[in-house]
Amino acid sequence: MGYFVYILYSKKLNKFYTGTTTDVERRLFEHNSGVYGGSFTTKGIPWILYLSIECMNSNKAYAFERFIKKMKSSAFIKKLREDQEMVQSILDKL
Repeated sequence: MGYFVYILYSKKLNKFYTGTTTDVERRLFEHNSGVYGGSFTTKGIPWILYLSIECMNSNKAYAFERFIKKMKSSAFIKKLREDQEMVQSILDKL
């Protein structure tokens, strides 16, 4: 089973949301259906999938998710989408 770090974007909020899952399409559906009631993501519906990064295991996926969140930067997220070598370099170091 593959693990993914996914990044969603809400035009309504002009914000990104980062998470980890084994099923990106299911998670996107859940975020857009409001299944999580008063959560942050309900305020930003509709979310679009901005980026999905496959990781070798759950430990790598969660470590990468934490790394992205620590950066607190939309510019960094945009760079991730543009630079696959940078993504691989970060994954190699985790």
